[in-house]
Amino acid sequence: MTPLPASIDATLDLLAKADYLADRSLATVLFLALRMGRPIFLEGEAGVGKTEIAKVLAATLGRRLIRLQCYEGLDVASAVYEWNYAAQMIAIRLAEVEGPVDRERLTHDIFSRSFLIERPLLQALRPDAGGAPVLLIDELDRADEAFEAFLLEVLADFQVTIPEMGTVKAAEPPVVVITSNRTREIHDALKRRCLYHWVDYPDAAREIAIVRAKVPGIATLLSEEIVRFVQALRREDLFKAPGVAETLDWATALTELDAVALDPAMVSDTLGVLLKYQDDIARLQGSPAAALVERLRADMAAAG
Repeated sequence: MTPLPASIDATLDLLAKADYLADRSLATVLFLALRMGRPIFLEGEAGVGKTEIAKVLAATLGRRLIRLQCYEGLDVASAVYEWNYAAQMIAIRLAEVEGPVDRERLTHDIFSRSFLIERPLLQALRPDAGGAPVLLIDELDRADEAFEAFLLEVLADFQVTIPEMGTVKAAEPPVVVITSNRTREIHDALKRRCLYHWVDYPDAAREIAIVRAKVPGIATLLSEEIVRFVQALRREDLFKAPGVAETLDWATALTELDAVALDPAMVSDTLGVLLKYQDDIARLQGSPAAALVERLRADMAAAG
């Protein structure tokens, strides 16, 4: 288990070990969240690297990653715990076969930990030999407000209450990373329990560095042209602008095609790797994509 970083620079170095090239503002919030033992709430567009932050923290700190993927209808049984009803029924039948049953003792036995199915939130509160785990609550905006309200106890006191057993409290609070794509607003009560950071698209220089770190062997010119092209797309009126994840996918795809620079025909043929909506693809295929390539090359030439 790696010790927590002792400074903002050490946090930047920690992330860089896993090729996550963060800006200083993000590293500052992460450093404070780790030192203060507070959850960190990350908002931003899809594909900018919010989920990856939790994965990188788990990998670089040597902690177990526990992920709770949120969705509409997520409830306590899926997120926290549920009882193994089939096993409980078998235990009851076996007890009845053996003779007179002590109801109070049987109730105590079947509502014990051996019959408890632990889901991600409860797992994250249990002691771990490798240190407190990293708990990723991913895309909280997809869950219902009722579940969001349930999280308040978990985030405030790092505990959950099981009626049949009592309160389970973490001996060492997990490192909690909450992400949201902001498809709806998250309630202030939850945000107050967290440190907040908006994860934005990287600037061109940092995105180029990310591509070169994540796609080994990519041609120098190609990496720059890819990023300039994607950054130009983000200024267009698209249904869904490509994130960093799509930039990396596209860079990998073009490398697999042995490209050393952007070719308008190849750009049109591979737009489905970069864009995920047909209206956006149809708008850019052919002449618009070629014009965009020519424009970015002119801009690069003018910049020297």
